[in-house]
Amino acid sequence: MDGERMVEVVLPGVVAPEGLEVRESAVPRPGPGQVVLAMEASGVSFAEQQMRRGRYYDQPPFPFVPGYDVVGRVHSTGEGVDPALVGRRTAALVKVGGWATHVRVDAGDLVPVPDGLGPDEAETVVVNGITAWQMLHRRARVRAGQTVLVLGAGGGVGSVLVQLARAAGAKVIGTASPRHHDALRALGVVPVDYRAGDVPARVRELAPGGVDAVFDHVGGPGVRESWRLLARGGTLVCYGTASTRDDTGSKQWPVLKILARTALWNALPNGRRAGFYNIWAGRSFGKDRFRARLRADLEQVFAAVGRGEVTARIAARLPLARAAEALRLAESGTVSGKVVLTP
Repeated sequence: MDGERMVEVVLPGVVAPEGLEVRESAVPRPGPGQVVLAMEASGVSFAEQQMRRGRYYDQPPFPFVPGYDVVGRVHSTGEGVDPALVGRRTAALVKVGGWATHVRVDAGDLVPVPDGLGPDEAETVVVNGITAWQMLHRRARVRAGQTVLVLGAGGGVGSVLVQLARAAGAKVIGTASPRHHDALRALGVVPVDYRAGDVPARVRELAPGGVDAVFDHVGGPGVRESWRLLARGGTLVCYGTASTRDDTGSKQWPVLKILARTALWNALPNGRRAGFYNIWAGRSFGKDRFRARLRADLEQVFAAVGRGEVTARIAARLPLARAAEALRLAESGTVSGKVVLTP
């Protein structure tokens, strides 16, 4: 390994996508309990869009290498890690660091990628798939015959979420721009144009008694309407603040406001509940339990892809050297599916 070089993309500060820096450095050595992955695919998610603006809730200080998740083959192993892992294709949720040809990861965070599932296809359902699965099955506990509303049904998480909900036997209403409507109808989703007319009124027409779950990545004042759309016993799951992406000021405040609202709503005696989903919740209180849950849930998502219940949607594949173009494309709102970076 001595003398091997790697390429990484660095976010130096609050910059436009073109301000990303492509650097070369030595391939890292794995420490005890770690591996180094040779990256095959890493994704561009909404988190990176917020991070480059300094708006992600708990991002590290600049400069750092973005990249929320990664799929790759084990390149080398550290002390205490089975050397037989070398060459195995695995996935990992890392929050930062994925936009590099080589990524150092704790071995306990690796999830095997099933044979027959390519790296790009697997990458599209790592952070998006875990998020969708946990919100649907662990937070809202959606059952067959229920009706759910997915805001941003044509987006990265939304597109996986609607497919998992349909596989669970739920009726799905999804907000999206008109260019996504045909694709959503093909999945059995009832599309609603979020830019035309009164969206809550349209949802009430489709579900007069309210919906059993709302999945809201938008945040902002619209969260109140999401709450009002719930049927008795329904669940609101907030998981982002997209409406505040370009705001200035405190990056924590939009999330704190949602947390305050949901706490107030949960105190009301109306049988409904609400919460803010954080994929990292529980890690600091029990790493082994967190890892086991994450692995189990991602394995369920991979299995759903294998059964054809979820189709991985790849909007574009671009090399690391074109990370600025990839980020700009993901932010444009003109593509459907995940923008994937390759080495």
